[in-house]
Amino acid sequence: MMRMTHILMTAAALAVAGSPARAADPIVEQALSAGTIGEQWDGYLGFVSAPSGDLKSAVDAINIKRRAGYTQIAAARNVTVDQFAQTTACSTLRAVKPGQAYKLKDGGWQRRSGSESITPDYCG
Repeated sequence: MMRMTHILMTAAALAVAGSPARAADPIVEQALSAGTIGEQWDGYLGFVSAPSGDLKSAVDAINIKRRAGYTQIAAARNVTVDQFAQTTACSTLRAVKPGQAYKLKDGGWQRRSGSESITPDYCG
């Protein structure tokens, strides 16, 4: 339990640290607001619909940076990259704003409508 709590705290810090990089790219912010891309259960951004070349490049760059961060912290915490990425998704999914798209492991793309909680069952 203590190990999972530590992983969750580190994941939350990584998610917050990753936000400015995403916010600095207007094409990504616009696509998030439009619901063209969204946060996924696996800790990465995904495409709700076919992206333009510029958007695909921007999202790929963010996901590469996320993977690098996940890999580094997962190694230090002695967990798999996928475990750490999914734990980080607990924080990023909670940060999805109304109108933005998200995808949980057990379903397709959805849009947050308001104050409902977006918490995968594996999040504490």
